[in-house]
Amino acid sequence: MKLTQKLAFIALTGFSVAMILGAWGFEFIGEMPPCKLCYYQRYPHWLATGAGLLAIFTGIGVFAYLAAASAVTSGIVGLYHTGVERKWWEGPSTCTSSDVSNMSADDLFNQIMQAPLVRCDEIPWELFGLSMANYNALLSIGAGLLWVYAIKKLT
Repeated sequence: MKLTQKLAFIALTGFSVAMILGAWGFEFIGEMPPCKLCYYQRYPHWLATGAGLLAIFTGIGVFAYLAAASAVTSGIVGLYHTGVERKWWEGPSTCTSSDVSNMSADDLFNQIMQAPLVRCDEIPWELFGLSMANYNALLSIGAGLLWVYAIKKLT
């Protein structure tokens, strides 16, 4: 069987669906609720899924490029999240911790009460030293590159 552009588009659209289902698996089966940045990594895969389906059924190339850009966007957010997890840079103040040594007890209490339940700067799961954000970054950027390859090289 020859790999055609349409088959590649189907597989790559399936990849984004699998990424969303995998995230739900960790969330609902593995009981690992997502942090804010985890959600931000999912949204582009929803867009990639929709754009991929439109590319499959219409054959219009702009949808395939949108799917590629969406997959890469998820990967870029994954790279950012990786840096937050590894403490290379500070993440959004709404999902990471900050220095509390100069805070009053009331200010500290208010910060705790307003804090989200899941922090972006903690790694809840790793495999071979890589977190979910690491895997998302690698796989999503790779998928984006495969989208471009399928657009340019396959017919």
